[in-house]
Order: sequence, then structure tokens, then C-alpha cells
Amino acid sequence: MTGPVPLRTTDVARASGYSPQQVRDLERLGVIPPAARSDNGYRAYTPTHVRALRAYRGLADAVGPVAARQTLARLRTATLAEAAAAVTDLHVRLARERDEALRAQRALDAIRHETGPAPEPAGDTMTITELAGALGVRPSTLRFWEQEGLVRPERVTSLRARRYGPSAIGAARIVTALRAAGHGVPAVREIMDSLHRLDGPGRARDILRRRLDRIAGRTVALLRAGTDLAAVITSADEPPDP
Repeated sequence: MTGPVPLRTTDVARASGYSPQQVRDLERLGVIPPAARSDNGYRAYTPTHVRALRAYRGLADAVGPVAARQTLARLRTATLAEAAAAVTDLHVRLARERDEALRAQRALDAIRHETGPAPEPAGDTMTITELAGALGVRPSTLRFWEQEGLVRPERVTSLRARRYGPSAIGAARIVTALRAAGHGVPAVREIMDSLHRLDGPGRARDILRRRLDRIAGRTVALLRAGTDLAAVITSADEPPDP
């Protein structure tokens, strides 16, 4: 009784949508398990490799190629519970990005209308450590933004500690979203300086809307990768092909 017919590099490339060279490169990077070698030295792949490449394509679209490579490498050696938790974390990460972009939108609306709801409850303030944790950035990042004039906290106590009120928290959320959308500090400074002008918030609003659209697209890519990810996870518990 013969086993399954091994797949050639060209077969895997055709089934996964990658070129043969990309298949070899992704194998070298650890995205897929090393292929067995036939007697004549050619690579012998299996359907598991095809599923892993399809899963990588969806993951790369959702969280970027570096995180996708790291995730797939971890899934191959993780237990079922660990692998399921790792995939859940990816969904949570995208949900957090979406929530932060929506918070930035609300902060922008508050700045636009002035009399509208504040981005945080009135009178509520945060320390630099608290705000950094809420935004998912380092305190040093907030200090840098302050130096660049993007976010202006208050200074209190004899130690001159930073305290962030509703206005500064809202500005920090907008800056976080703009930076995550790929805009450099000079562009962000120009946008932040324009927010109080009559039509200034329009550019920021467009950027935030496009960011939410991209997050939605990345979420759909992760959902599409779900079936292939499940196959990668379950194949890790199967015995290797002979």
C-alpha cells in the first residue's frame, strides 16, 4: 500500500498562489516545515505545506509578515490549547486597534464641536504610565510626543510629574491612531496644529476612517485564514508523513 503522492515545489506553488522561489524562501524562513527530500534530492512536500502557506498569506495580510512567521512557527510546536489561544490573541489585537481608532474618532469629534462630550469623564486624569498602558505605547513615546508638541500634559506637584487631562488624553489617542496609520511626526504635527481651525479636522477624520477600513480588511483576512490555521493546528498533533 503506497502513501500519498509527494508534491513538487511547482505543485505547492500552484496550490498556494506563491512562486516556486517564494515557496523555497518561506521554507527557509520557517513559515512551513522543512520538506522531505527524495532519493534524487528534490523536495517532497505534502498538503500540510500548502495549508501552512495559505494560512501564512491570510496572517500576513492581517498582522504583517513578521508576526505571521512568528505565529506559524509557534503553532507548529504548541499544544492545541496554546495554539487556539495564540489565534484568539490575534483577533483581540485587531479588536483593540479598532477600539483605539474609534476612541480617536470620538476625541476628534469632541475637539470639532468643543461643547460635545469629552474623550474621558470630566475631571478624570491619567499618569504617564496609565496613559501609556491604555494606548499600548511606552512612556518614552509620550515624552517624545510632548517634546515634539503633539501632546501637552499638565505638570503638577513639586516633582513636576505629568498629568494628562481629558484634552491631552484625546490628543494622545488621535496621535496614536495617526502614527499607527503610518504618518510621520511632521505630518502628525501639522494635523494636530490644524484641529482647531474651521476645517482643520477633515484630514484627520479621513485618515481615521481609512484606518478603520484597513482594520476591517485585516479582520476579514484573518477570518479567511481561519480554516487553514485550524488545519495547521490540528496537523501538529498528527504523526509525520512517512
